[in-house]
Amino acid sequence: MAENAPATMPAEPAPLGLTGLAVAALVLGLTDLGWASAADKSLMIPWTLFLGATAQLIAGIIDFRRANIFGGTAFTAYSLLWYAVSATLLITIFTDAAVDTTHYAHGLIGFLIFSLILTVAATMTNKVLFIVLIGIDFAIFFLVGQLLGDWPAEAVGVSLLGVSAASFYGAGAVLINRMAAKTVVPVGKALWVPRSG
Repeated sequence: MAENAPATMPAEPAPLGLTGLAVAALVLGLTDLGWASAADKSLMIPWTLFLGATAQLIAGIIDFRRANIFGGTAFTAYSLLWYAVSATLLITIFTDAAVDTTHYAHGLIGFLIFSLILTVAATMTNKVLFIVLIGIDFAIFFLVGQLLGDWPAEAVGVSLLGVSAASFYGAGAVLINRMAAKTVVPVGKALWVPRSG
């Protein structure tokens, strides 16, 4: 590229990141609801690793390049969570002895704190992203309860299906609205607009 050539802004990465989240949440959610065999959990790993983790990592890096601190932080941080989930699945599935998942639960508690901070920030974006974040908060909360208190997996599954549905809607809305160059699919206004000054 010539030294004086204008820098081009990367394309909007939200449809990629939200689609990755939607697919990974769908796979895990349906498994938690018993619609897939828990004995074949290793088959979830490609979906959590490539869609949940890698797609969101790519979207997060692009959002940082676009100077979008919310999108960059959210997509990148959640991608790292999906990498951790994928690694945890690998360890627990392919370890012969019983595994104590308390460390996993403690990590999720830490991530839930971060996710709640992102949820507050999401009130300044749009209603769809806020709904996605609320769903993620509930999914992590119920997963911690499942790991530490033997809560039923169905609560996690329902939360993840909500995340998946909202993420698919958000991905479609951003993609269609950008292609149409106008709002065709509404995402809702920000819930909170802080006063300047």
